[in-house]
Amino acid sequence: MEINLYLAGGLAILGLFLGYFLRHWLGFRSQYFYEVKAKKQLETAKSQAEKIILGAEEKAASVLAKVQQEERGRKHELRRLEERLLHKEDWLDRKQNELESIKENQRKEWDKIKRSQEEITTLKEQGSQQLEKIAHLTKEEAKKELLEVLEKESREELTEALLKLEKEKQTQLEAKALEIITSVIQRYARDHVADVTTSVVSLPNEEIKGKIIGREGKNIRAFEYLTGVEVIIDETPESLVLSSFDPLRREIARIALEKLIKDGRIQPVKIEEKVEEAKAELDEQIKKIGEEAAYEVGILDLPKEIIFLLGRLNYRTSYGQNVLTHSVEMAHLAGMMAAELKLNVEVAKKAALLHDIGKAIDHEVGGSHVELGRKILKKYGLQEEIIKAMEAHHEEYPFSSPESYLVATADAISAARPGARRDTLEKYLHRLEEIEKIVNSFEGVRQSYAVSAGREVRVFVVPEKIDDFGALRLAREIAAKIQTDVNYPGEIKVTVIRETRAVEYAK
Repeated sequence: MEINLYLAGGLAILGLFLGYFLRHWLGFRSQYFYEVKAKKQLETAKSQAEKIILGAEEKAASVLAKVQQEERGRKHELRRLEERLLHKEDWLDRKQNELESIKENQRKEWDKIKRSQEEITTLKEQGSQQLEKIAHLTKEEAKKELLEVLEKESREELTEALLKLEKEKQTQLEAKALEIITSVIQRYARDHVADVTTSVVSLPNEEIKGKIIGREGKNIRAFEYLTGVEVIIDETPESLVLSSFDPLRREIARIALEKLIKDGRIQPVKIEEKVEEAKAELDEQIKKIGEEAAYEVGILDLPKEIIFLLGRLNYRTSYGQNVLTHSVEMAHLAGMMAAELKLNVEVAKKAALLHDIGKAIDHEVGGSHVELGRKILKKYGLQEEIIKAMEAHHEEYPFSSPESYLVATADAISAARPGARRDTLEKYLHRLEEIEKIVNSFEGVRQSYAVSAGREVRVFVVPEKIDDFGALRLAREIAAKIQTDVNYPGEIKVTVIRETRAVEYAK
């Protein structure tokens, strides 16, 4: 029993010793493994670092070589520029010397000329003195005596001859001018119908009027807003009236309304679409009208921009007279008179046809239509003689050529035809344009239209700039401005309209 206890104690001590030794051996082995692993990682890192350093050194060497090459190139370029500057400086020095030499030669020649002039003057004075001694008269006395003798002998004869010649020529010129003008007027006779301020649109049936008005009038309001015309729906069967002093607006409204009637779907979105289509269609129509007018008078080489502006004149009036009709008539008259007088027919025709071209934009840009017309013709490269011939028709510029007189004469003939012009209508249209111009001068106004024969102004504002209270204030300010600056009968109603749209698309 005692032996077993000793044996068990010995085994326990041996186990403890073996366990300690095994643990120590395992720890040493693990430490050795990590040290080997760490050494490998260190060697790998050193190798990668050496590669990176080597690559960086190679890249630095490459960049340095490139920089050195560029530096050599710049130095070479600087040396080349320096040589050029030195050569140029030498050349300038030579030129300077040559100029100084030329100046010196010119000065010597000028001195010789002055000495020669002085000698000539001295010789003339000596000759005059010798003549005065021989004639016993001074130069002034001899001249005066000679003139007195000639005047006494020829005064009456010259006066009678000049009066007779002036009278005969004046009579002949008046007779010839009257003959030419009478012949021209007889050869070219055109009816005149003064433009009005309304257009009548025929309707297929009475039911369409309700669609045009729309629920609570929203369609007709949208149409008037987009076109700037007033739609008058009265008791006249199967028709309505578009009223506006601007023929372009009326024509756009007429085309758009006819498209809407044909489509059958009349609503604000469709109205906006058809108005845009009408504007594009009117541009093509204007171009065609301009081409037809130029072709009618035999002018085929005008720039397309001039042709377009010429077509716009069909929608402008002067004292109720259609400006394009007036211009075409003038071109015919001026051309016939130029042919009779053996002048430049082409210049006379072009100047007469384009004399009012500035009226195509004078309501959009400041300045007289004559001055605007001159700028337009110069911009598009028309000949100077055409510009000279057209600019004098209102005598703002002097008459500088025979053709300029013909253009002014043709203008007077065309305007003086019975029924060609109406002064009252022109004043009325001018007043409406003036009212719109005043309204558009206020900040925040998007567009404005004078309607109801000038008794109402509808003002559409930018909603982001003008709020509801600002609209009220703007209406009062516009009314006060119109009352101060415009002469008009009765009263003018100012309506300010502020509309906000919110648009979003479902995708």
